[in-house]
Amino acid sequence: MNDLRIGEGFDVHKLVTERKLILCGVEVPSEYGLAGHSDADVAVHALMDALLGAVAAGDIGMIFPDNDPAYAGADSMNLLQTVLGMPEFAGRQLINCDITIIAQKPKLAPFRKLMQERIAAVTGWELERVSVKFTTTEKLGFAGRGEGIAAAAIVLLGKA
Repeated sequence: MNDLRIGEGFDVHKLVTERKLILCGVEVPSEYGLAGHSDADVAVHALMDALLGAVAAGDIGMIFPDNDPAYAGADSMNLLQTVLGMPEFAGRQLINCDITIIAQKPKLAPFRKLMQERIAAVTGWELERVSVKFTTTEKLGFAGRGEGIAAAAIVLLGKA
């Protein structure tokens, strides 16, 4: 057996006026940001859940409870490094990850490369193994009405 592991993650956060918009560790200029206990980086939260799922280690709510004051305002990129430092990831390597951010606005395509570079830099992954893409919901649902942003992620891990 090759011991390939696939994990998927999904997260949603509400848009609010009093927060910065942080996606994949990048501050995106916007009049709205995401509500949450940490920095509410919905894309990195989905990525962490995908990673944890791939090694059957639960979810980010179990690891970083939203009622723990230690994680209030936490930088999700630091949380991602904590996840990757867990014993379950010893001897594993990323084959690839694919993140989809679902938002009606703001336009995110100009930030794609920066987001990929930020994730690669923080994780040590090769840039060509990190995919970040965007879609809208054609103005349908909460994302289409501009009430929130969702993200989905999938990862494939192999033995190092």
